[in-house]
Amino acid sequence: MNTSIEHYQNKLAFEMDPSDLFSALEAGEKVIAIDARKAFGFEKEHIPGAINLPHREMNEQTTAKLDRSYIYVTYCDGIGCNASTRGALNMARLGFDVRELIGGIEWWKFDGYATEGAQQKSGLQIECAC
Repeated sequence: MNTSIEHYQNKLAFEMDPSDLFSALEAGEKVIAIDARKAFGFEKEHIPGAINLPHREMNEQTTAKLDRSYIYVTYCDGIGCNASTRGALNMARLGFDVRELIGGIEWWKFDGYATEGAQQKSGLQIECAC
């Protein structure tokens, strides 16, 4: 039983779903979404308020001005992409408190949340069933 509890506590410590991210952003919590994809993906469409920091470019210099008191939530396209995992690993190695967004921007949109960018989408009037 303790192994199960530890597993699920660890999972929640390192992952966040779109509903939890949306709620945290709406509440003004110290959370920043990081789009870990290349710039052209970010420019096409991204989570509102997110910053673009491709996982391949994460290092001491590119993260020097980031506030370490925030939780950073990395995301990418979705379950078929590992840029968010690579980004979360890089940010953790750099000493940041980081989570990975489950499902990436695809699940963000699936849950009905708006996006920004050249191909932005309006949010739907739905609530997450979580």
